[in-house]
Amino acid sequence: MENHHRLPLILFYLLLLLIFITPRRTLASDPSCRNMCGSTQVKYPFGTGYGCGSPRFQPYVTCAPTDDNRDHDHLVLTTHTGSYPITSISYTTSTLTITPPSMSTCFNMQPSQSNFGLDWPSPFQLGPSTFILLSCQPPTSSLTVKDSSTVCDPNSHLCASIYTCPSVVALGLPLFPPTNTCCVYAPANLDGKDELNLRKMKCSAFASVVSLGDYATDPARWQYGVTLGYNNGVLESNVVETKCKSCEISDGVCGYSTTNSDHDHDHDNSFLCVCKNGLNTTTDCNNGAVPYYAQDAFWGSSVSSLPTWKFWYGILAGMTICMAV
Repeated sequence: MENHHRLPLILFYLLLLLIFITPRRTLASDPSCRNMCGSTQVKYPFGTGYGCGSPRFQPYVTCAPTDDNRDHDHLVLTTHTGSYPITSISYTTSTLTITPPSMSTCFNMQPSQSNFGLDWPSPFQLGPSTFILLSCQPPTSSLTVKDSSTVCDPNSHLCASIYTCPSVVALGLPLFPPTNTCCVYAPANLDGKDELNLRKMKCSAFASVVSLGDYATDPARWQYGVTLGYNNGVLESNVVETKCKSCEISDGVCGYSTTNSDHDHDHDNSFLCVCKNGLNTTTDCNNGAVPYYAQDAFWGSSVSSLPTWKFWYGILAGMTICMAV
């Protein structure tokens, strides 16, 4: 009879034990990594959020909402000078194209209120874009590089063409201005702060042309934007990309662990493959994804899992309590 009365108490202590030793999971507002951001395909090394893609790229590229509809999300590159929508990515050439909000086009010319710049630790570099500096104070030919070679071509046909755009009046210039205040800045370069400093160059605005297409003298048909190249690093390319290709073939999405180690507060950033069933694996989705607590990580979530020694201490404490009663 005495053992019969002890049974509820033992079950109560076992319930408390399970509560304390079970790994806790706090889901983020969007717990999964995705292979699409709006209409843009997202593949390694890029990701849609924290824990997605490569840890080297995540601080700079993420999927940002434009409204409440996920179909209108867009990838954004963020640097110390601002955030720039990513309009296209070429994974074969390792380049992407961004559209700085302060950039002028044939349809919309505007004084640039801020510099365009990159972060020097980032994996991005200027690509083969052609910068056209607008409404500059003569002489624009004073723009030079260290070896004193001229990098400004005020006589380029690009200057004559872009100043035929009616929107040039927004810069305080008439159509077909009598004085050439345009400068084709090529090869383009950033200053010591990794910025295109228009104020220092004594120019009011800039346009960046990715391609002239078949219409070299028709600025309304040019493709505007800034092309950037990117690199993954030798180690990532040789090790992680091999795992990532296998992950993506199995319909998974590549990312990395965001869980702290038991000994410090640093993230191990080890490779993870997230699968559509919500579980992850260190290989791919065809080789049997296991629950997040077995991997000690849950992609895109904030996870607190109990270290192994705490787990066994909990078991021992529970057995001691049961024996005492």
